Amino acid sequence: MKTYKDFILEKERCWSGFKPVPGKKPYTPGSCVEEDVDLSESPAWTRKEGQNPEGGLNRKGIASYRAANPGSKLSMAVTTEPSKLKPGSKSYKRRKSFCARMGGVDGPMKKPNGEPTRKALALRKWNC
Repeated sequence: MKTYKDFILEKERCWSGFKPVPGKKPYTPGSCVEEDVDLSESPAWTRKEGQNPEGGLNRKGIASYRAANPGSKLSMAVTTEPSKLKPGSKSYKRRKSFCARMGGVDGPMKKPNGEPTRKALALRKWNC
């Protein structure tokens, strides 16, 4: 009788017609993609060119997100200082809602090498 380890080792990591994604842990969501899909053709908002180095998405990233998700209302970050926003305004409410949601997300604020994470950059950009 085969052991579980032997069964896993003889079995392919991905289904037929799919190939493994380099750098992804085997058997996790997103670890396999269709063979004919080119990873460089993924939407800009998922790649570095659509992300702002100061946190959040840049205009190209927002445009690609809207194209990939029709009907979405994603818009630019509210970067105005909180003291200059009128209480009760649309921007004030968006900023307050974003800070409440993102502030509660689990995860570190710094990477092991000391650099801030994308979460920390986004919170800083929104003045949270």
